[in-house]
Amino acid sequence: MTKGLRATAPLWPPVQQASQLVRQAAQILDNQEQHTGTQVRKRYLAYVAQMQRQQAALGPLGETIAHFCHITKNFAPGLFQCYDVAGLPCTNNALEECFGVARIHERRATGRRGAIPGVVVRGSVRVVAAVTSKQRPFSAEDLQPRDYRRWRELRAQLQQREECRRQQFRFRKDPAQYLAALEAQLLT
Repeated sequence: MTKGLRATAPLWPPVQQASQLVRQAAQILDNQEQHTGTQVRKRYLAYVAQMQRQQAALGPLGETIAHFCHITKNFAPGLFQCYDVAGLPCTNNALEECFGVARIHERRATGRRGAIPGVVVRGSVRVVAAVTSKQRPFSAEDLQPRDYRRWRELRAQLQQREECRRQQFRFRKDPAQYLAALEAQLLT
């Protein structure tokens, strides 16, 4: 063990320094000071730029920091919204758990394990309902639409999706009859 520690001793300072850099980045994202998304973004991206300047001093771990910075820049547009939107999960795991709740509701309601066609048709309503109903119970007043124009538009979109789904089913059930009906409709 002593021989191994002596042999790897020169490698430990860069590992400790890289670890400290990543911990500091996580501390900024933790946002204990409750800053806005814009403030966290500025602070975090400034810190990432500082990390890039220090990557040469990390030797072989410099590539790892470069990769960390590259991935951060790729995800930056959606990374800071959780600080401005109340209740929005801040991590991928929490977000997947949130959507997992919707998947579990659908599985219990339909008994299906695979993709559920109803989520395609009514997903914008079902997923939101499943996720928010888990957070708090709703009263009848909460469920009443506030903007009837938007409510009617949403209903029209859902009905249009359902009709497209019905048309697909009719085609799959009897393609020849479906195409003959379309041809007859086209000729009239």
